[in-house]
Formats: sequence, structure tokens, C-alpha cells
Amino acid sequence: MDPGTHFAFGTHPEHGFVAAFTTTMPAHLGHWFLTREQFEPVPGHPTLFRLTEPGRDGARRARHAVNDLRALGYTVDADLRLDPDPPSRSARPARPHALLERRNRLAQAAAVRSPQHQATPPTTTPATRPIPSKPAYAPTVHLHTGRSR
Repeated sequence: MDPGTHFAFGTHPEHGFVAAFTTTMPAHLGHWFLTREQFEPVPGHPTLFRLTEPGRDGARRARHAVNDLRALGYTVDADLRLDPDPPSRSARPARPHALLERRNRLAQAAAVRSPQHQATPPTTTPATRPIPSKPAYAPTVHLHTGRSR
């Protein structure tokens, strides 16, 4: 097995379809991923998991789990029967840190100003009315004295 492998899938005479995470994978993450892929822990073996209900299309479900973990960027070693895309036929090599690379690219993109929003928008002089000058005289106000009707 390659030293950078995160998960291993195979068959076991007693437990059926099994999966295990390696020491390159943190235990809590390995457990989380395998339980999400419908594997359950095997009692007495801390890193070994068996497929729940293996009689219900177990080989296809195990292949699907291998494919899912590879799509997330993890390196998976699998028996030929459970390998949907053997390495010899693989179009591109697995990238073990693809998720981390993607997060870094997103963080860099979030920190940069969008080219759609320019720093200073192009402005033209607004069409304004001139303010009239203050008159030199005081306006006369006529007040009516007397009673209002």
C-alpha cells in the first residue's frame, strides 16, 4: 500500500465488504467519512469498518464509497473488484490535498477586489442648476394690519 493512502477497501471472509482508514487520516475524520458511506465499526478492531447490509447491492455501494472518497481528493486503495477506476486506467492522478487547495483558492479570490467593481467609478460632472446670486436689496414684505375676517 502506498504510504500516502488514506483509506483501504476490500473483502473479508467474516465481515464481507470492509474499509479501513490509515494513520495518515485523523481517526475522527476517518470514522465520520466511513459512517457517512454506510459502513459501521467492527467490534474489537478500532480502524476496521464493515458495510451495513452487504446483501443489498453491497459491491456497488462499496464501489460508490471508493468513488466518493476519491472525488473528495483522498487516496483510496481498493481491491480490483471494488475499484471503479483502477489507477492504470485513471485519466488523472489523485491529488491528496485537493480540498485544501480549493479552499486556498477560494480564500485568495475572496480577498481580491472584483474586476467588476472598479476602485473609482468613472464620473462625469452632474447636470446641476446654478445657484442664484443673493440679491443686493432686502425684499419688501407687506403685512396687513387689522382684523382678519
